[in-house]
Amino acid sequence: MQTKQRQHPVSSEHYRWLRREVVEWQTEGLVDADTAQAITGRYLDAGTSHRRFSLGRLLLFLGGAFVGVGLIWLVAANVDELPPMLRFVAVAAIWLALIAAAELTPATGSVRGALRLMASLAFGAVVFQAAQSLQVPAYSPALVGFWAAGALAYAYGFRALMPLVVGVITGVGWWVSQPLWDDGTAAGAVVAFGTAGVAAISLAVVHDRGLTRFGQVWRSVGALLGMVTLFVAAVPSTTTDDFAWNGWLVGSLVVAAALVAAALVIVRGRARLEPLVAVAALAAAVLMVLWDTGTDTSDVNAADWAHAAVSVVAFVALAVALVAIGTLRDNPVLTVIAMVGLVIFTTFQSFAVFAAIVEGAWLFLVLGLVFLATGFLFDRARREIVASLEDAREGDTQQDTHQEGTGR
Repeated sequence: MQTKQRQHPVSSEHYRWLRREVVEWQTEGLVDADTAQAITGRYLDAGTSHRRFSLGRLLLFLGGAFVGVGLIWLVAANVDELPPMLRFVAVAAIWLALIAAAELTPATGSVRGALRLMASLAFGAVVFQAAQSLQVPAYSPALVGFWAAGALAYAYGFRALMPLVVGVITGVGWWVSQPLWDDGTAAGAVVAFGTAGVAAISLAVVHDRGLTRFGQVWRSVGALLGMVTLFVAAVPSTTTDDFAWNGWLVGSLVVAAALVAAALVIVRGRARLEPLVAVAALAAAVLMVLWDTGTDTSDVNAADWAHAAVSVVAFVALAVALVAIGTLRDNPVLTVIAMVGLVIFTTFQSFAVFAAIVEGAWLFLVLGLVFLATGFLFDRARREIVASLEDAREGDTQQDTHQEGTGR
């Protein structure tokens, strides 16, 4: 009786390379059709398998998210029926029980992921309950920072993806809110979001040397932060008025610069371009903030048009770069972020610039034409990038094959 062979998941890039190689082997007569099918059948395109929609998996993660948020909500609502210490013990017991259930029981991948999500969210409830018992203000950004630190420690300790997602989201929230806690300005927000994006992209390329899935999370978040940075910088009201450097903003710049330097030292090849793209996006955002054209959107002059044009060019350039990186890294999330961000940004800029000149239904007509032109150019650029990357990969493969043949 023939048993079904176990398929080994590999990255989409490696899977495509293998299929091309098998076709060449078959053409050269090295293997027959059955052998070629058996070789490719031993491997599974992990990128395709991960993108398959599973309703059960979605419901598990949604349920875990609701349970975790519900625990935090209960703490925030200050359940007065129980003494503070008893509330803390109860929440901590739930958190530890969830960790034990996730790590010590033979749960399936999806169930374990949901339990880990609940455990990382429950840790937030523990932090807020402890702060409440110690009379610490519940709205302090430092609490979110402690929550992020615990979730990240859990993620890296157990190589768990869902706690990483929670830790990255809360960590970014702390990174942005902490420097703006005492003196929040629009220019300060640009620096906070921009440095967070640079740090996330730098961490992403470092993680690709061993923790690819973690790197995909950091890269997706960094891409989103880069687009948010340029969007905030393009708002006419974002100026340097009342802006002042503080220790947290300076520290974020230092940390981001150190992470960029570490990424450039550790990684090689095209991966070095990714943190440089993030730095370029931050630099463009800072220049747009420094270029103050006024905040009166009812009177659009040549300087306003120039400012809007430069911001659009910078935003489109970042979107195209994200599509290229997403194609190279087999991360479709980057393409979605780029496309959605471009639509939102185009809508905002159209209303900001055209609304003072075009009114009523004509505004929507102009906006529709802008959408069509932007979508056409973006899709054309995406196709060109995909084709260029595929040609580059095939060229690298042929070069490697030629070098191996010469060596023999």
